[in-house]
Amino acid sequence: MLSKVLVANRGEIAVRVIRACQELGVATVAVYSDLDREALHVRLADEAYSLGGQTAAESYLRTEGILDVIERSGADGVHPGYGFFSENTDFARAITARGVTFIGPPPEAIEVMGDKVSSRIAAERAGVAGVPGTTEFLTAADEVVAFGEAHGWPVAIKAAYGGGGRGMRVVRSAGEAAAAFESATNEALKGFGRGECYVERYLTWPRHVEMQIIADTHGSCVWVGERDCSAQRRHQKLIEEAPAPDFPDHLRRRMGAAAVKVASACGYVNAGTVEFLYQDGDFFFLEMNTRLQVEHPVTELVSGVDLVREQIRVASGEPLSFGQDDIDLRGHAIEVRVNAENPAGGRFLPAPGRITALVPPQGFGVRWDGGYEAGDEVSQYYDNLVGKLIVWGDDRPTAIARMRRAIREFRIEGIRTTLPADDAILAHEDFAAARHSTKWVEETLDLSGIGVGPAGGAAPAAGPVGPGGDGAEPRVRRAVDVEVNGKRFAVAVWVPESATTAPAGAAAAGMPAAPRPKRSAGAAKGMGAGSGSVTVPMQGTIVKVSVGVGDAVEVGSVICLLEAMKMENAITADVAGTVTEVTVEPGQAVGAGDVVAVIG
Repeated sequence: MLSKVLVANRGEIAVRVIRACQELGVATVAVYSDLDREALHVRLADEAYSLGGQTAAESYLRTEGILDVIERSGADGVHPGYGFFSENTDFARAITARGVTFIGPPPEAIEVMGDKVSSRIAAERAGVAGVPGTTEFLTAADEVVAFGEAHGWPVAIKAAYGGGGRGMRVVRSAGEAAAAFESATNEALKGFGRGECYVERYLTWPRHVEMQIIADTHGSCVWVGERDCSAQRRHQKLIEEAPAPDFPDHLRRRMGAAAVKVASACGYVNAGTVEFLYQDGDFFFLEMNTRLQVEHPVTELVSGVDLVREQIRVASGEPLSFGQDDIDLRGHAIEVRVNAENPAGGRFLPAPGRITALVPPQGFGVRWDGGYEAGDEVSQYYDNLVGKLIVWGDDRPTAIARMRRAIREFRIEGIRTTLPADDAILAHEDFAAARHSTKWVEETLDLSGIGVGPAGGAAPAAGPVGPGGDGAEPRVRRAVDVEVNGKRFAVAVWVPESATTAPAGAAAAGMPAAPRPKRSAGAAKGMGAGSGSVTVPMQGTIVKVSVGVGDAVEVGSVICLLEAMKMENAITADVAGTVTEVTVEPGQAVGAGDVVAVIG
């Protein structure tokens, strides 16, 4: 068994892996950015080391920084979680080249299956058909147009080295191809470090059904059951469930066998997910995610298999603790993702901020996998997943009712979340009857009025710290985390009593709290619709400005692209007219309500 595992990730999945290691008696090492010094995964790990930086590129995606921590900590295993380096062949090879165990598939399997184009080819060779698409990377928007003209519109551009809907754009006509190609490539590069994309036919009303597999180094490969992940927005999942509703058992077995064929064809080891699109009684290979999935808990609840524990055991060279005939799926499980997003009537706007209260629901069959606690900050620089709420019931109606009760009981304040939208999905008759598809949330579900009112429980702005002690002021004992050569240690210091009113970290250093970003001039008047002052609805970074002074625009014209929480958001004109002022440039950080352009 591995003795010390470095978790090369953050948030909920880092917490999940750390807990599994603790149950196995395996020591854990956390890594963190400057913004994550006080994060839950850092507090839970046995050791923690700073990577520096703020953005993912400056910290969690810095290979040399992680390799340095491996050397200094003596970790003999690395768990990548999901996202970041979890499907990066170069990273996996860099780990194994040092004689350290990568808790995931062999680099060769990632290379074949982590790239969605080569995975399509491998699946076809294994006798598993996919949705019609290209088997070479796109080099220009003209290739998208040619494919659309040959196979019919709409088509989908997809990131070859990623998942979670990032780097994916639906193109409905030739005129949209150029902008979609540029946007998909840019988002893929920022999210996964690789910008390659491909194009495929976009099915009209599919369900997203995926099969969990796990394989060991002793020749066993098992499918553990399927999940339905069709409730999505922007091609990112909101709700997942297991087993898939209204899904015949003979198809389940066919899909399971197909998933094992795909995995075996590339010499796969450890946990992975083979994804399919299901429509009109048939399924098509979509891609293979060579990692643990966000939605793995629903499979765990219906199968009784701890997938993270099995991952660590398999990586340690042990055989699977079960065989195919041992899998006995019982009951029904549902997971809702609690994202820091304002449903905003269906627009789902990123909503970073400080969580002022977080009390998960309790009761029979309820599980909370979270990466944050009250007082923690959800940063604009990372994925906006706060955690996952999962329930189990002896049948699907019971699970739906239990989840809706749990959502009502969930108390989270200071940030907006997707919970109101999740409840609207669960309450709809289409969801109850399994008539929904991957397009249903955006094309059918009515979310008007959900998340459009004032936010409750908003976190107050941080004020300045009071004057420091001069020796006469009473002092109090305070626990403080410090870094020595980048390694985190917990120490105790005595600070002036007045300093304890400051935010954690600032008071101990005798520093004032950082001021909040100021709104641009005229921001207040820009909040009304049709004012001509174009504002941004959230904190983020401008990645592209599409207009200049003197340009004529129509209502809905794209003014700029705003990146927040690893997603690009188009900021559009609210009136027709001529641009008289542009107040931002690419790379500039902005806050909610800031004016980016004025239209006269």
